[in-house]
Amino acid sequence: MSEFVHLHVHTEYSLLDGACSIPRLLDKCLELDMPGIAITDHGVMYGVVDFYKEAKARGLKAIIGCEVYVAPGNMEEREPRRDSNYSHLVLLAENETGYRNLMALSSLGYTEGFYYRPRVDYKALEKYSEGLIALSGCLAGDIQRMLYQDRYIDAVNLANRLKSIFARDSFYLELQDHGLEQQRKVNEGLLRLSQETGIPMVATNDVHYIERNDANAHDVLLCIQTGKTVDDPDRLRFETREFYLKSADEMDELFSEYGDALSNSLKIFNRCNVDFDFDTIHMPEFKVPEGYTSFDYLYRLCNEGMHSKYGKITDTIKNRLEYELETIQQMGYVDYFLIVWDFIRYAREKGIMVGPGRGSAAGSLVAYTLNITQVDPLKYGLLFERFLNPERISMPDIDIDFCYERRQEVIDYVIRKYGEDHVAQIITFGTMAARAAIRDVGRALNIPYGDVDRVAKMIPFDIGMTIDKALNINTELKVLYQEDTAVKNLIDTSRSLEGLPRHASTHAAGVVISKLPVTDYVPLQKNDDCITTQFPMGILEELGLLKMDFLGLRTLTVIRDTLSLVKENFDKEVDIYNIPLDDKAVYNMLGQGDTDGVFQLESTGMRQFMKELKPTTFEDIIAGISLYRPGPMDQIPRYIDNKNHPDNIEYTDEKLAPILSVTYGCMVYQEQVMQVVRELAGYSLGRSDLVRRAMSKKNTGIMEKERQHFIHGIVDKDRNVEVPGALRNGLTIEKANQIFDEMMEFAKYAFNKSHAAAYALIAYQTAWLKSHYPVQFMAALITSVMGNSSKVAGYIQYCRKRKIEVLKPDVNDSYAKFTVVGNKIRFGLVAVKNVGTPAIQAIIDARSKKGKFKSFTDFCHKVDGAGINKRLVESLIKCGAFDSLGIYRSQLMAVYEKVLDSIIQDRRRNIVGQVSLFGDQTSATVNEDILPEIDEYAQKTLLSMEKEMIGLYISGHPLDEYKTAMEGLNTTLELL
Repeated sequence: MSEFVHLHVHTEYSLLDGACSIPRLLDKCLELDMPGIAITDHGVMYGVVDFYKEAKARGLKAIIGCEVYVAPGNMEEREPRRDSNYSHLVLLAENETGYRNLMALSSLGYTEGFYYRPRVDYKALEKYSEGLIALSGCLAGDIQRMLYQDRYIDAVNLANRLKSIFARDSFYLELQDHGLEQQRKVNEGLLRLSQETGIPMVATNDVHYIERNDANAHDVLLCIQTGKTVDDPDRLRFETREFYLKSADEMDELFSEYGDALSNSLKIFNRCNVDFDFDTIHMPEFKVPEGYTSFDYLYRLCNEGMHSKYGKITDTIKNRLEYELETIQQMGYVDYFLIVWDFIRYAREKGIMVGPGRGSAAGSLVAYTLNITQVDPLKYGLLFERFLNPERISMPDIDIDFCYERRQEVIDYVIRKYGEDHVAQIITFGTMAARAAIRDVGRALNIPYGDVDRVAKMIPFDIGMTIDKALNINTELKVLYQEDTAVKNLIDTSRSLEGLPRHASTHAAGVVISKLPVTDYVPLQKNDDCITTQFPMGILEELGLLKMDFLGLRTLTVIRDTLSLVKENFDKEVDIYNIPLDDKAVYNMLGQGDTDGVFQLESTGMRQFMKELKPTTFEDIIAGISLYRPGPMDQIPRYIDNKNHPDNIEYTDEKLAPILSVTYGCMVYQEQVMQVVRELAGYSLGRSDLVRRAMSKKNTGIMEKERQHFIHGIVDKDRNVEVPGALRNGLTIEKANQIFDEMMEFAKYAFNKSHAAAYALIAYQTAWLKSHYPVQFMAALITSVMGNSSKVAGYIQYCRKRKIEVLKPDVNDSYAKFTVVGNKIRFGLVAVKNVGTPAIQAIIDARSKKGKFKSFTDFCHKVDGAGINKRLVESLIKCGAFDSLGIYRSQLMAVYEKVLDSIIQDRRRNIVGQVSLFGDQTSATVNEDILPEIDEYAQKTLLSMEKEMIGLYISGHPLDEYKTAMEGLNTTLELL
């Protein structure tokens, strides 16, 4: 085995600087017969857990480290930026204490020391040095820089300072040789320094790519980072091709004359031992009222909720609740449910719309009684074990939908409740996917855009698509690759960089809540003004941290705004969670394909499916959402036929009837697979979920063993459970095999009914509101898509077809959002181009406090607020917002700039009584406009203006004059 170990390595998580894919890097480490390797990315710890897991899977030891940036003075100071301001220092975690200190330093670098880069200072190093081994770094290290500048005494003083900061034998002078002249001089100084101070040396290679031949790809990666091309002589570049993962023999050739420098790498390697704990759950504590334990309080809340939800408490309800509570207590998730209950309670009390549930959580009766979810799991056959399986220990996962406009209020409440240092949002990484890699590399190689675009478009835009897959399925691309050397270079380079992380951002919904301060478990960083973890969501879950998704769902905002408009227009409160689920008008509307704006049901394909299905029950909506996906779609004809002809339904065995009757003999849901193995073969529900998971992963070997268990039974010794098998339950071996085959086929695509039921409820709610309050619903719906002019136009066209008139914008009557006027909808000003929210508020405030605008001049006088400018006024004129004042748009377009300029001048002179429109030529009171005597624009011009400003024709259509002639033709105006 090698006597050398790499301790200075930049993986793919040194973003756009390290070109070392972790799996490929570790495979190379194995090939070189090294016992392990370190990870030392620039300033961050993004990849340390993945690195550890991948190394352990290969029998290698992972050394957890980081190459930190050290500020010249106080890390909070913002000195003029020069590259020399950022000294590099390699830190390696020797033990658990060192790992925690490394996390603290990495976090500090971002949260307190960030200035172009995440920086720490020597004061921070002194505080968090325990358990860390430090290496003096590359040429960018302070000691190396001083030696190169012939500041030997300064280098000695700093070396002694670092030696005193870190524990005995925990600071090393780092030798590197990449064929650079500077390094030869520096290494001579390091050797002298070591001999005079007794500070040991260690040899490293500054690894940025894996093979020597990867140098070109890494060069391109640096160009992508800096926005340069390979043709730019002044770009950032590495001077040699020596920054690769060298073998022990190659390192020996370079450093054999430097005493223990090579063997010290192995000495450090043996000292560093950090393991990650993937078995402990770090659940935050929920503070309960005095006199209660957490479980007692949860029990009380659930019992109160049970009596509130159910009029009569049956043994079935009571036993299910007791079973779930007992399981939750045994698995240690009592505080988890209380935490979720609490912030959902807060949201509801503050009038923030909360979704009825999502995912498998809707299968929990505890969640239902706590008002976390709104779908009765007993009524719809939803299984608790699909959510929380006592036979497979895993964190529960309750993702919550909130009104997207007020979601942040709930997160802010959680931060206040548990403390800023116990709550953080979660990082996510954007990667260089196939097409993006081609485009990035093409720019860096300075290939003409058209040539790059041609290649990129040959790669299918599919999830999971890779360049290799594209070459296999696209013959034209393959031929081009083989015959065009430039394309071959583009594709080969892109392939080597494909999949590498490109940038870090904040996850749209993920929030972590920790028992101790978050930095005790994970390093943090700052993205804009948001504190996030440095580990992504999946890693946090593996480390036992409580992760939750606070999701913003636009449809909930639509429901909220509709209910608000109903209250405003009819003085009527609607409890959306207590509407009847058997409303025939709603099902008739869905059956006609009238699903515009209905959650989950408005796509063209789903609309056609609803026409064919003609749903009559809530179960039909649940099934519709589950079936309309790749795979299950094959069952749609059978489902519809069986629904329409129930006498034709056939079951392989009548024991399937109680399970499959709700879906007309079709196996649609994952829960049905679980129920089949339970009822027919005696599986526990916990084990049935394990089988369901195995089936969905299509592992043939495991499933053939499971087939025998299903048919013949087994004694599960690990769980002390007997699975009797289908034969002992009265089935023939032929039927048992047939049923198992059917389950295998359906389980590949079967859907989670709990999730479908929760989303079906939102679908029904939106359909119910649309059916009963169409004007209010459409106004709220259009408001929700105001940033998308094509969607606004589409929904307004729908309104016209349904005889709902949409009035054009009006400075005297419009608000920011679309509003309801009688049985008409008034256009919202936010949907007008160039009109921002502050300006709208200024307009509304002005007419509210000073009265409606009597003239354009009056408008200009009264409105004095942020965002009021010529561009905004021009947009309002063009869209017709001043038409109600009886003024031609042509007249206003001729004078509006002079009016505004005159008012600005008059305000400066404190003149309020009169306005000069045309210099000294004329004047008028604010209640009148002096306008030129000109004709209005032609109708087509007016409509063109409207289209420009609001994305559609609001007061007519260019083809209206041909409407009579076109009647009866196979076309519609909405298509034009």
